[in-house]
Amino acid sequence: MSDAGNGNSGCCGGKGGGTASGGGCGCQTGSQKLVIPAGTAKEIAALPTSEMLSRYRRGVGNYDPRVFSLSAEQLDMAFLPDANVGRWSVRMLLGHMADAEIVFVHRMRRAIAEDRPLLAVWEENAFIDSGLYAIPREVQQGDPASLIGGFVAVLHTMRMWSFQWLSGLKPEQFDRIAMHPERGEQRVRDILSYAIWHVEHHARFLQLKCDRMLGPVEEPAAAGAAAASGGCCGGGAHQHG
Repeated sequence: MSDAGNGNSGCCGGKGGGTASGGGCGCQTGSQKLVIPAGTAKEIAALPTSEMLSRYRRGVGNYDPRVFSLSAEQLDMAFLPDANVGRWSVRMLLGHMADAEIVFVHRMRRAIAEDRPLLAVWEENAFIDSGLYAIPREVQQGDPASLIGGFVAVLHTMRMWSFQWLSGLKPEQFDRIAMHPERGEQRVRDILSYAIWHVEHHARFLQLKCDRMLGPVEEPAAAGAAAASGGCCGGGAHQHG
């Protein structure tokens, strides 16, 4: 199924296009094939800093633009494990990516500003179970795209702001250390590479959910296949704590 019916409505609410560096959202419009970069967090961390930052800036450009054509019911549709698209609803997935981005950015800023700060952990499933990503029924009026616009805007804004201050760091500052209670030392570069991987990873499952509900688009020349099914997102275990 073509996604042409979505017109040119990207995360910006209708214009799409542009580039993140030019102030636009950088999202791809419905007529374009979506290609999500591949690679593990470790592989991303090995890239030159300029390439990492360019990939980080892409942000919501990894999101399938068809997500803005989903109905309120589709946004809240959960999936069984055998669907192989991840169990979380689209709304939960977008909310989770926004929350995770806030965590990653704060960790990087603490590592730059403080001397080997001790990071706090967070329980992603508690955010799901508490209903934080639910939209009250009385608010669910009008354009369904407006119901997820805030989730997308959070990640986009955090990426644009962080791209600016990260671009001003000295090379040695990317090696500054923060202490994770479970994983030990983490460099700014490590946190950054994981943040990049995290969005790309979940964006693949966002695309799979859209395919499941709307039908697949023409097979893109995607860089890498989606991870195997399993876990909340459909991609096996990954930790955010």
